[in-house]
Amino acid sequence: EFLSLSTVKGSQKCELNCRAIGYRFYVRQAEKVIDGTPCDQNGTSICVAGQCKSIGCDDYLGSDKVIDKCGICGGDNTACKVVSGVFKHTLTNLGYHKIVEIPEGATKINITEMSKSNNYLALRSRSGRSIINGNWAIDRPGRYEGGGTMFTYKRPNEISSTAGESFLADGPTNEVLDVYMIHQQPNPGIHYEYIIPGDNVISPQLLAQRRPGEPLNGQLGMPESTNHEDEDLYRETDTYTGQSAGTFPVIQPGRFPSHQPENQVPAVQTPRQNREHNWKQIGKTECTTTCGKGSQYPVFHCVNRITHEEVPESYCDSSTKPIPEEEACNLFPCPAFWDIGEWSECSKTCGLGMQHRQILCRQMYANRTLTVQQYRCHHLEKPETTSTCQLKICSEWQIRTEWTSCSVPCGVGQRTRDVKCVSNLGDIVDDEECNMKLRPNDIENCDMGPCAKSWFLTEWSDRCSAECGDGVRTRSVVCMTNHVSSLPLEGCGNNRPLETTPCNNAPCAGKVEWFAGGWTQCSTECGSGTQQREVICVRKTEGNFDVLNPYECSYLEKPPSQQSCYLKPCGSKWFHTEWSTCSKSCEGGFRVREVRCLSDDMTASNQCDPQLKPEEKEPCNTQDCVPEIDENCKDKYYNCNVVVQARLCVYTYYKTACCASCTRVANRQSGFLGRR
Repeated sequence: EFLSLSTVKGSQKCELNCRAIGYRFYVRQAEKVIDGTPCDQNGTSICVAGQCKSIGCDDYLGSDKVIDKCGICGGDNTACKVVSGVFKHTLTNLGYHKIVEIPEGATKINITEMSKSNNYLALRSRSGRSIINGNWAIDRPGRYEGGGTMFTYKRPNEISSTAGESFLADGPTNEVLDVYMIHQQPNPGIHYEYIIPGDNVISPQLLAQRRPGEPLNGQLGMPESTNHEDEDLYRETDTYTGQSAGTFPVIQPGRFPSHQPENQVPAVQTPRQNREHNWKQIGKTECTTTCGKGSQYPVFHCVNRITHEEVPESYCDSSTKPIPEEEACNLFPCPAFWDIGEWSECSKTCGLGMQHRQILCRQMYANRTLTVQQYRCHHLEKPETTSTCQLKICSEWQIRTEWTSCSVPCGVGQRTRDVKCVSNLGDIVDDEECNMKLRPNDIENCDMGPCAKSWFLTEWSDRCSAECGDGVRTRSVVCMTNHVSSLPLEGCGNNRPLETTPCNNAPCAGKVEWFAGGWTQCSTECGSGTQQREVICVRKTEGNFDVLNPYECSYLEKPPSQQSCYLKPCGSKWFHTEWSTCSKSCEGGFRVREVRCLSDDMTASNQCDPQLKPEEKEPCNTQDCVPEIDENCKDKYYNCNVVVQARLCVYTYYKTACCASCTRVANRQSGFLGRR
């Protein structure tokens, strides 16, 4: 494999060196590479006759021309004006706060948060159109068009990076833009910078004659009087070009000619170089970090060999200038700090909820951020990991009507009322918008006092007392206090319901003289019942029996044909009353009856099978109501609908003046309550 420029020393940059894959040694294949081969990382120098020569922005070898801050090759920085500053105001209220105004025609726009925070940058046009992070909606990092240019929105990784958010754009803008900060925690400072045309504006044609390979993301080179706090603003890597801000792309072999074209003016000759001057290290650059292992480079200047006074670099041989090599500095670790993650979504969509965030103890070393034990951050107050939040006010329950009258005239019945979920704007919304645990009851029992006694009955038994012939089925009947019917108060009365009913399971076959057949099964499965058997007078013949009239056997004692039986205790059984009158005469009402579980001794019990419990309530009178038409009930005003909407029908005057409208509303409400 060919060696990269970063692994080759200065005197060897224009040699052709190869290293075997997997080995450390390398072999020189040629003393010099093809002319025009790039020999530095930025592509601003090429190899010529085995020597690494720098190229000016005018594409001349040995030229010292550079692109000024206005983007002009060889310019003197007078064609434009750099506007920059830091917004460090202390903010108290949450929400959008204006930071800076970007004027029309601005270029090289750079808005950067000085350190990571939970705040967000936002951008809006003067016409009110949101470009980035508007209307409380946070956009994803990416490219967004606005103001006639393309903005690159960057948000570094919340865990692995301490850099803040940024907006970058080449410009120029075609309208005024406003930069905002969505304030959620203390402001870490917002650096802003852009360029506007100055008084000595150079022709746009000259601005267009920029050499290929300029920065693609619109970042400026570092100013002469910058400090290390500002350097971080210019060292971010462009997301889309993959190149470091302020660098040139690598120049391919043959990109620049090795000879001067005839139609170009030759570069100014540099002063004659001699041995009276040489390169001298006068110091080192500042360390890139104040802690956690940074880097610095020696600084070489051209000086007089005798007086050691600094002279222009052109007095020294540039080919002999030492290549600055990186040196480690400030090796001691940086103090640990709390790395604060983003807040999670609020646990409630409305009302008071909770949100959480991740807090890690981190430490910087060798340009890497490491997670360390939390005790290293004990010197700092740990930020809260949970917080209350409220996105909006929840809807609430409102009771819209009073309780209706009880569904029964005496005993235990039910009554209802209208309960609605109402939003904070006064609109009726779905019940799910309100807290269902706090919903007021819209139906409840009502006790209208004791009623008369009633007959309580069981269902008829399933079995007939006779397997064949006539038999009976039985049921239990008991008189008890009734809470739902409207019988007279004097009691159950003499009209006791029947306890037996006839049944027949087909004719039986005869047998012997006063011949008694087998007992039928008991008329009840449990408790007291009866058994039947057939008793006939027969005469036996050869192989047959002849049935005789009963008087033929009258001189014999006739066996009993019925007896009581008791198989086992019944235990508890369901008893119920008759149905009550219907609660409504039309449009669907309901009627009720009382159901009780009673034991063998007719006392209350809870041993009955719930699945066999008879219904206590059922609908009735479901037919539509036919409204009565009152000829005298009319609207006297044309705008009675306003009276209804304002709910003024409760007042006598409006109820009379808008009789028809108020009556229709009352009928609809009563019909709605009835259907409930």
